[in-house]
Amino acid sequence: MGFNAEDFGSMVFSERVMAERLPAEINDALREARERGRRLTRTEADVVASAMKDWAIEKGATHFTHWFQPMTGITAEKHDSFLSPAPGGCAILEFSGKALIQSEPDASSFPSGGLRATFEARGYTAWDPTSYAFVKDNVLCIPTAFCSYGGEAIDKKTPLLRSMDALNTQALRILRLFGDTQTSTVRAMVGAEQEYFLVDREMFRRRRDLVYTGRTLMGCRPPKGQELDDHYFGAIKPRVAAFMAELDEELWRLGVAAKTEHNEAAPAQHELACVYSVVNIAADQNQLVMERMKRVADRHGMVCLLHEKPFDGVNGSGKHNNWSMATDRGENLLNPGDTPAENAQFLLFLIAVIQAVDEYQDLLRISTASAGNDHRLGGDEAPPAILSVFLGDELTSILESIESDTPYQRGETVQFKVGVDALPSFPKDATDRNRTSPFAFTGNKFEFRMVGSSDSISEANIMLNTAVADVLSRYADELEGAGDFEGALHDLIRSSIREHRRIIFNGNGYDESWVREAERRGLLNLRTTPECLPRILDWKNVQMFARHGVFSETELRARYEIILDHYAREVRIEAMTMLDMIRKDVLPAVSRFTGELVSSARGKTVLFGETACAYELDLSRRLSGLVTEAWQGAGRLEQSIEHAAACASTEEFALCCWKEMLPEMARLRAAADAMEAITDKTFWPYPSYGEILFSVY
Repeated sequence: MGFNAEDFGSMVFSERVMAERLPAEINDALREARERGRRLTRTEADVVASAMKDWAIEKGATHFTHWFQPMTGITAEKHDSFLSPAPGGCAILEFSGKALIQSEPDASSFPSGGLRATFEARGYTAWDPTSYAFVKDNVLCIPTAFCSYGGEAIDKKTPLLRSMDALNTQALRILRLFGDTQTSTVRAMVGAEQEYFLVDREMFRRRRDLVYTGRTLMGCRPPKGQELDDHYFGAIKPRVAAFMAELDEELWRLGVAAKTEHNEAAPAQHELACVYSVVNIAADQNQLVMERMKRVADRHGMVCLLHEKPFDGVNGSGKHNNWSMATDRGENLLNPGDTPAENAQFLLFLIAVIQAVDEYQDLLRISTASAGNDHRLGGDEAPPAILSVFLGDELTSILESIESDTPYQRGETVQFKVGVDALPSFPKDATDRNRTSPFAFTGNKFEFRMVGSSDSISEANIMLNTAVADVLSRYADELEGAGDFEGALHDLIRSSIREHRRIIFNGNGYDESWVREAERRGLLNLRTTPECLPRILDWKNVQMFARHGVFSETELRARYEIILDHYAREVRIEAMTMLDMIRKDVLPAVSRFTGELVSSARGKTVLFGETACAYELDLSRRLSGLVTEAWQGAGRLEQSIEHAAACASTEEFALCCWKEMLPEMARLRAAADAMEAITDKTFWPYPSYGEILFSVY
């Protein structure tokens, strides 16, 4: 296929393209819209739309779409042709500013949490000029926000943009206190690492659980899994390498800076990491990454699995959200710096993040809540469901010296006073990495590791941006009224460390002792979606979002309903799929095998006596017992499904799924896996774990 550096972003209506194709005054107006929220006039929008259309047609586009991110977790698009009828039976190609700025898709069939009734169809998409349009599959895709007829956000982009504005406002207040009058914008920056599995397409098609739910609902562990650590960072198999090469080129043309790719810990598991960018662009691009992964895998005879836990007994998949704050002048606010003023500024922003994580543990956990991620979090492969912050020994010691007003020792003794003495310099990688930490400082950014592999990163960053903005706003309120800024700053940092040090943990998050220690510290351990999600409506959270204009209480309640309903429906689909597989495939197959065993035993008994058929008799008895156990378990699972269907509210529905359906599924799986372990493989109706995980070369 071939790729040159000049091809990067060739399918993106980027700033470079805009500078080439738009009149200078229109380009300046559009830059103002992107950076400061200025509204374009209708005339300006018409000029932009015309240039965008001409460029897109040159790239092969025949249609345009408002590309948006409803609460389904995937993107949505409705294609409209550039073609318009003209007099005399002719047609022209046109695209107006009105069509660019706003569209009206049907909102009734998207999750709205009760904001819209089915018969109330109207919703609006509105162009997001901060994220660049692009051409994909011969369609001009225009990133947009999506809202209801009443203006409420029913997507992931709208509140993300609001949270960015909140963080920008409060971070600028802090910078002004440190004498920075040049910075005009502060943006959250994110680099997302995407984990995924690749399996053979024919194997996938033979597993109804993978087809319907994205994960295996039963499956006996193979003799070899990831015990030898031989897959991690190993040589990439030719078929996978060909997939990765094509994926890279597609993403690069779409302006996605796919950078690092490697084998992950589990067999058939891989990872792709992108260079960081402004958070709303990073969120858009991660959606493109997931979509393109599936499309390219199919062309290579494979299926890309993005479920958090597609296979029991091997590592699941997450999405590491590397988050920092940067100014429009290129300064990373989480970079320790070299001078006393920079060090003090760095410490204040660092402490603000730590305090935000402590005060809003529940919201960060909620941002990663899903039926799939519940299977992953807390296992010895992923962060626990308990929020904690890893800083490493160096930074932790510095904070302890500030808290106690004692000298900090590292080669030399320094009596540390914020804003007066310099923070002892240390390299960015002065700390070891801690892969068990859900929220780790890694030199100049924080790595939030709890996000699920299928999730949009928008939810996590909405919570993180807003929580940090809230803490910064309180810091600014206190410091702006202080007579002695340096003294007030020192006292503020010291008191915040003292009040929120419980969230700092540099140890092994997988160790069971940490669960007990976290409970002693008063940290939350919200293991499942039904446990954590109701906290989104706690009054402190409702007030915080309202203060910064990110969510109204109505929007929060709608989101609560949407996420909880999605969780319950997902579990119910899994239960019904499992029931179907057990009754229609597994039990008939094992019964046939048992019948073969009994028939063989009869023949051997006649010829050689009963002692000659111990294998057949013993195995048939064991299988008969397991068949009975599975049959009865299927009946109990069916009852739990019926119970869930009769629930009067979403809360009852979700609780039934969590407390009844999932335990019954676990018991039924145990019986099915025990049967698979001793059933002739020619009778077993599905590809085994070993066949699926080791089938791609």
